[in-house]
Amino acid sequence: MTVTLRYAARSDVGLVRSNNQDSAYAGPNLLVVADGMGGHAGGDVASALTIAALVGLDRPDHSSDQSMSELERSIDRARQDLVDATTADPDLAGMGTTVTAVLKSGNTLAMAHLGDSRAYLLRDGTLAQVTVDHTFVQHLVDTGRITPDEAETHPQRNVVMRVLGDFDLDLTPDLSIREAVPGDRWMLCSDGLSGFVPDDEIAEVLISVTAPQDAVERLVSMSMRAGSTDNITVVVADVLDDAAAATTAATVTPEIVGSAALAGVTAAGNDPQSPTSLPGSDIDGDTVTSFTRSAVPAGGQPATSPVAVSVLPDAVAQDGLANTLEQAMLAGGPDEEQYQPDVQPDEDDLDEDAADEETPPRRRAWLTVLGALLLVIGLVLAGWGGYRWTQTQYYVGESDGQVAVFRGIPATAGPLTFSTAVELTGTRVDELPGFVADRVHETIRATSLEDARGRADRLIEDAAEETEPTSTPSQSPNPSTSDEPSGDSSPKGDSSSNDASSSDAGQENNG
Repeated sequence: MTVTLRYAARSDVGLVRSNNQDSAYAGPNLLVVADGMGGHAGGDVASALTIAALVGLDRPDHSSDQSMSELERSIDRARQDLVDATTADPDLAGMGTTVTAVLKSGNTLAMAHLGDSRAYLLRDGTLAQVTVDHTFVQHLVDTGRITPDEAETHPQRNVVMRVLGDFDLDLTPDLSIREAVPGDRWMLCSDGLSGFVPDDEIAEVLISVTAPQDAVERLVSMSMRAGSTDNITVVVADVLDDAAAATTAATVTPEIVGSAALAGVTAAGNDPQSPTSLPGSDIDGDTVTSFTRSAVPAGGQPATSPVAVSVLPDAVAQDGLANTLEQAMLAGGPDEEQYQPDVQPDEDDLDEDAADEETPPRRRAWLTVLGALLLVIGLVLAGWGGYRWTQTQYYVGESDGQVAVFRGIPATAGPLTFSTAVELTGTRVDELPGFVADRVHETIRATSLEDARGRADRLIEDAAEETEPTSTPSQSPNPSTSDEPSGDSSPKGDSSSNDASSSDAGQENNG
């Protein structure tokens, strides 16, 4: 049993952005979403170059054993195209793109993923996110520092940690292979959708809307109603078996949307016998590529003959990708004119102007290195100067349980300590009165070493004076208490005295 993909793709600039940096591709054997980033034009170029590097995979002759490695090689080729583009035009430096791609091979689907675009699978009425976001907040979730609910509103939720970029660094994408099960529905999207529309609402649309074209339209509209501030790109593909494909209008024309479509990456026809149309032809992302398919037979299935990338007409191909991108932008209208590519000049132009093209990047690289070196030296000197200043300060504190004189300041920075005990007085802090010990614990600042010594000596002398009165009164309690009458004797003495006085007074009156 063979399976067929019925698909649709849609991309919209959204409500806020002035240009669309997303790109997407949907074909009989390949689904891709790329969300570009890196400035006014860099994101456009990055996602368009990525689609151009991958479209050659959309052919039915992949083996299940090789599809994943072929997908990985094509993504690495796209990365090299980004590096080459930045070398040719340093203004594009820093550009990058996410990429989420699904390649059908027989009854299997190979998947590659970098960034925060997503792939979802709807199976038996249940929607599941297949990919894992390569973002800072996802890392926080994975390490248990925040919850998934907190990640949805985290201020750094758009910080992507792994992308396909113009840096000469091999970041291997997440690779997996799955069975293509008839009845499954796949959705690939940029974060312009997944970042604003909850998964349960996405699932409701994918379950209730039958046609992929209607589903992508509905999802893009929902994202804009939800207030999406980003470009919005969606690809929906249904996996059909032979019976379902026979009763359904098969989709055989690839759909290219977003900046890749504006840049001229198109689906066009070519003679399948020409050398450049063979599966092994050496076509890379520096050339705008396209392909077509033979007529669909009566059974509704596309032809099984190898279909591969072919070069656009020579007049266009000679200008390279940069000129084609620029012409497509200028012809597209006001929105597209904001894209100003100059990605990859022709090889002959590079040979003729090698010195002019290579000198500015080299000079800029040296200036960057020199600036970074000066910054490091400045920080080291500032740190050393600050440390030297701390070593001219003194204070009184506690060391090994004793009152001590310290050089430095009572502060630390990680494992670093900015003070050293230079003199121990021999007086135990725990033998001092409580309020004096508290002053030692809190440290007593001094202006010099002599001042610190004097403060320590005075502190000890004051403490000794405070303790003297507490020892002498111990000799006086007995006399003082013996002179005072007890509670019982005092009333009796007073009573007898009063009685005697009253008796004498009575005798005098009687006499």
